[in-house]
Amino acid sequence: MKRIGFTIKTKANIEIIDITTKINSFLRNGDYTANMCNIFVPHTTAGVTINENSDPEVMNDFLRKVNQLIPVNDSYHHLEGNSPAHIKTILCGSSLVVPVKENQLFLGRWQGIFLMEFDGPRERKVIITIF
Repeated sequence: MKRIGFTIKTKANIEIIDITTKINSFLRNGDYTANMCNIFVPHTTAGVTINENSDPEVMNDFLRKVNQLIPVNDSYHHLEGNSPAHIKTILCGSSLVVPVKENQLFLGRWQGIFLMEFDGPRERKVIITIF
């Protein structure tokens, strides 16, 4: 088992960042053989997901729809005022387990790994555990 971490500085309040290439770079350049990879984001207002990375409009559609479902202004009770970000992260999730083949993520043809920022801009950590 090997654990690697990196940080990403997000630039917007809500942002989606494709981190597939960065993770694959760690897998290719390491001195280990991997079979599985856990991707974990240790934050309550940012998450990680797998989805299409060929057409960016898919993720833009996601943001538009999730913002309709979870509006910024509603009757939230959380004192910090970022309840929508917490709810979006609950729906998105904070970790993924992905198989590894030939030192790269074994994803479907159109799949990518995305950091989902819901309360930025901030510095976010991504922790990769390789098995």
